[in-house]
Amino acid sequence: MNVRANSIFRTKSVEQSIADTEEPEHALKKSLSALDLTVFGVGVVIGTGIFVLTGQVARNNAGPAVALAFVLSGIVCALAALCYAEFASTVPVAGSAYTFSFATLGELPAWIIGWDLVLELALGCAVVSVGWSGYIRSLMDNVGWHLPTALAGSTDTDTHFDLLAFLLVLVLTAILVGGAKLSARVTSVVVAIKVTVVLIVIVVGTFFIVGDNYTPFIPDAVPTPATESDLKAPLIQLIFGYTPTDFGVMGIFTAAAVVFFAFIGFDIVATAAEETKNPQRDVPRGILGSLAICTVLYVAVSVVVTGMEKYSKLSVDAPLADAFKDTGHPFWAGLISFGAAIGLTAVCMILLLGQTRVFFAMSRDGLLPRFFSHVHPHFRTPYRSTMLLGGLIALVAGFTSISELAELVNIGTLFAFIVVAIGVVMLRRSRPDLPRSFRTPLVPWVPALSVLATLWLMLNLPAETWLRFLLWMVLGFVIYFAYGHGHSRMRQQDAQ
Repeated sequence: MNVRANSIFRTKSVEQSIADTEEPEHALKKSLSALDLTVFGVGVVIGTGIFVLTGQVARNNAGPAVALAFVLSGIVCALAALCYAEFASTVPVAGSAYTFSFATLGELPAWIIGWDLVLELALGCAVVSVGWSGYIRSLMDNVGWHLPTALAGSTDTDTHFDLLAFLLVLVLTAILVGGAKLSARVTSVVVAIKVTVVLIVIVVGTFFIVGDNYTPFIPDAVPTPATESDLKAPLIQLIFGYTPTDFGVMGIFTAAAVVFFAFIGFDIVATAAEETKNPQRDVPRGILGSLAICTVLYVAVSVVVTGMEKYSKLSVDAPLADAFKDTGHPFWAGLISFGAAIGLTAVCMILLLGQTRVFFAMSRDGLLPRFFSHVHPHFRTPYRSTMLLGGLIALVAGFTSISELAELVNIGTLFAFIVVAIGVVMLRRSRPDLPRSFRTPLVPWVPALSVLATLWLMLNLPAETWLRFLLWMVLGFVIYFAYGHGHSRMRQQDAQ
């Protein structure tokens, strides 16, 4: 039993992880710069959240103080980002949290988190592509173009094939096969358009701000509405009896738990570390730079939208666009919808990029079939895993409604944050000799704060999300012991 336990918790040395990246058939092309990584980070974080979530949370949770909620969430993300920056620059290997946990916690924990990230990123990509399809259909309707009902996507009552979402994922898959640099160029153009639209909204919106709309800045607290079932309630409420409140000072923390998910994505920068020309320098810049830019934009937009219209009157579906409509400026509302549609293209691509890199790293270690870890002879990309996953996600996006997907995306990323924070402390103690071009400050205090803050956010998730997470983990255990454990390259090396 001890031998078995030792084998599933065997760690993979940093040196071995880096050496594996140099095998000709499994080596990715190094072509990315700090600017490329920053663009990736901004591209995946700035999505519909900036156009929708800012107003929703202001109306339902925090009022004008939603700006403070974004600041709090930015601080929590910054704690995690500091840990990611040290790990990704020390172990510049594809796979992000999967690779980091393999170097510190062992093979089985690495498999579990890698398996979870693959599923989370796949579902996230499908959600975003379905959302993109909705925006495009809306823009098409405005000019009199209509897709047949059978190809216009599923609703809560009817199931139809979503042709636009399906085609988007296939096109992005082809771009990713063509190389990380090509993906970065496409993403740069899309992100430039998206950020320009956001900046225009901020600048134009400031002219329509009414000071009285900021009063009261922190509305009086009210209890959160009762849920229909215990599974819908936050886990913290079921365990401790604590009931979160909307508005008031605690409402800001409730809002921070909600808007935090608008920041998820900066960690995907770490999955591209192996394809970066100078990862020791550029990966920390990409992670921290993209997070800083996104935090500033989120805070600015939340200040503008709550100043343009009273928080209690903001719409739920498209609060920022509707705020411009209500002030008599439909042109700017249309521009926002266009920017959201364009922006989602980049989000979808980068989620797909991150997922394929995690899958590739697991395949290279033998935990998934090694067939998928071969790179394209010309493009030097993991084309087999990209084509497989792109095809599967296209089908999921084509046949599934967004309401069935949207709640399945978040908890795995939070779990990864905790693993990375713990891993930084463990690697500092087990390998103090490793060269670290970026060092997380105030270790172990910053990682400890990151773990506590992330746990708080996880406890605010519904109990049903935790249940799905546990079911995913059980499925992961089954696949690991049925295939991964026996085919692990580390196990085979130990047996020689």
